[in-house]
Amino acid sequence: MTTTATTTAVFPCFTYDDARGAIRFLVDAFGFVETAVYGDGDRVDHAELAWPHGGGIMLGSGGRDDSPAPVPAGTGSVYLVVPDAATVDALHDRAVAHGATVTRGIRDEDYGSHGFTCRDPQGVHWSFGTYRGQGSPK
Repeated sequence: MTTTATTTAVFPCFTYDDARGAIRFLVDAFGFVETAVYGDGDRVDHAELAWPHGGGIMLGSGGRDDSPAPVPAGTGSVYLVVPDAATVDALHDRAVAHGATVTRGIRDEDYGSHGFTCRDPQGVHWSFGTYRGQGSPK
C-alpha cells in the first residue's frame, strides 16, 4: 500500500518591512489562511500562511540579526497553482481590488497555463496559474 504525505514539503520564505501588513494583504487579496504568527508588537519573528489549494509560505520581519538567510525585504517571486481558469480570473479581480499591481495580465500560455502575475504593495511578485508542473498529480 502506498500513502501520500499531506503536509507541505516546500515553504517559500519572504521578509517584509511591515510583516503584519503583508499578512493582512496576503489573506485579504489572495486568500491565504493565517496559521501561525509569532512576535511582539509590529515585529513578526515567524509566520506561516496556508495556500487554500495546497502548500504554504513563511514570512517574517526584516532587519533581524538572527536570520539564517537574510533576504532583503520586499524581494522574491513565487508561483502558486490555482485549480481552474475561473478561479484565476476571480483571484485576479480580488487581488486588484486590494491593491496588487498587475505586472502581467491574465493570459493563456503555450504550455497550457491560464494565469497572471502581480506585485504586492511591498514588492514581492506573485504568479498564479493553472499549470501544475510536469509530473505533478492532478
